[in-house]
Amino acid sequence: MISPEQVQTMIRERLSNAEVKVVGDGQHFEAIIVSPEFTGKTRVKQHQMVYAALQAEMASETIHALSLKTYTPETWQATGQAV
Repeated sequence: MISPEQVQTMIRERLSNAEVKVVGDGQHFEAIIVSPEFTGKTRVKQHQMVYAALQAEMASETIHALSLKTYTPETWQATGQAV
């Protein structure tokens, strides 16, 4: 089992300027990631960047399912939400 906090830390290590919020039950997770590194990239490329940070855990099925919502700081600000 892996905690949401551990997943959050792994994403932050790969995307250093990211704001990350992860919730989950130890196998299934939902993550919201806001990163300036996403600027100019397609949503698919943004998701690939996050999956790269969790590659070993995804491959070993430590993380069974991961739902991602990725935003640039500008698109996040437009939602009016807080991370």
